[in-house]
Amino acid sequence: MGTGAGLRSQARGGIAGARGLSGEVAALLAEGIAQGHHLGGQVCAMRDGREALHLAVGEARPGEPMTAAHLLHWFSAGKPFAAVAFGQLWERGLCHLDDPVARHLPEFAQHGKEAITLRHVLTHTGGFRSRLDLEWSAESWTEHIARVCAAKRERDWSPGRKAGYHIASGWFVLAEVLRRLDGRPYDCYVREEIAEPLGLADTWFTLSAEGYRAYGDRLAPIFTTEGERSHPLEFWLGASGAGALLPGASARGPVRDLARFYAMLLGGGQLDGCRLLLPQTVEALVARQRTGLYDHTFGHEIDWGLGFIIESSRYGVETVPYGYGRHASVRTFGHGGQQSSSGFADPECGLAVAIAVNGMPGERVHQRRFLDLLSALYVDLDLA
Repeated sequence: MGTGAGLRSQARGGIAGARGLSGEVAALLAEGIAQGHHLGGQVCAMRDGREALHLAVGEARPGEPMTAAHLLHWFSAGKPFAAVAFGQLWERGLCHLDDPVARHLPEFAQHGKEAITLRHVLTHTGGFRSRLDLEWSAESWTEHIARVCAAKRERDWSPGRKAGYHIASGWFVLAEVLRRLDGRPYDCYVREEIAEPLGLADTWFTLSAEGYRAYGDRLAPIFTTEGERSHPLEFWLGASGAGALLPGASARGPVRDLARFYAMLLGGGQLDGCRLLLPQTVEALVARQRTGLYDHTFGHEIDWGLGFIIESSRYGVETVPYGYGRHASVRTFGHGGQQSSSGFADPECGLAVAIAVNGMPGERVHQRRFLDLLSALYVDLDLA
């Protein structure tokens, strides 16, 4: 594909801390650079709570080597932070899984949405996909919530019995419910109750203007590489994009932070002496809560936990979108981010993984790219 000389530059960023790497992941990342699918990327894998691989390849932007310290966009790979936040509220007795959303967000109870529960939101079976699921917008928080609440339940949709991934709308609902129950905005809650306790110093859902300036060039842009010309996505450039709170899309950080998040979940809610959740809460979040349903957004059968995509290769390992490669165990859970990232945990081998690249080449190319990359990761770690 014709994507310009900048995206065909060699992987000059090199490898940072690639202990135990046999080379297949690095080779595939370099191949993607040569093909113009991305400029560079980061990979981090932990086994049994210890770092097993940490890789930075290529460029963060044309002419600037990628390092392990760059903050990459995670997009929907950050959605599970909301699931963990919900688990914390659940443990505190502030809400329950089968609470109607309207119990905590009364204005949601309109246009057929009165019976939709928090469980339906977390399993993407509520049926209130809207324009918010099709665009990134810099509207105010109040405007976002008003639009979600005004959305209609989709025709012929029985909540809990029909499935369709809600790209953005469901996570606005969860974040607003959290704000009303706890009192803190979602981004502040995640920083104070999840990121900071785990030592995820560079994980953010929003950045202040001061924070944006302080990070400077460590904030790696995301490029669309589909078509004849590549270019950075304008919405995410500048302080205004960095300051926009989109709970289902605005997460960013080095991938090591995301890998540590999954290592915490593998530890039953605890990592390095810091406990965020009880083991039984983690078990509920990552158990199969939705099984065998056709997803009307993705066009494929996909199983779900509460805010987590559960390994679904039983429905077609070569075709299931946003899976975890050819070698992941049936208990693997995690979440992908739009054409760019994935974080997951495989309990069968104690593996926590995060990967992000800075090029979006279109869904077809991306799905093949990550299927091959995540499969190769298991090979590099002698797990396949």
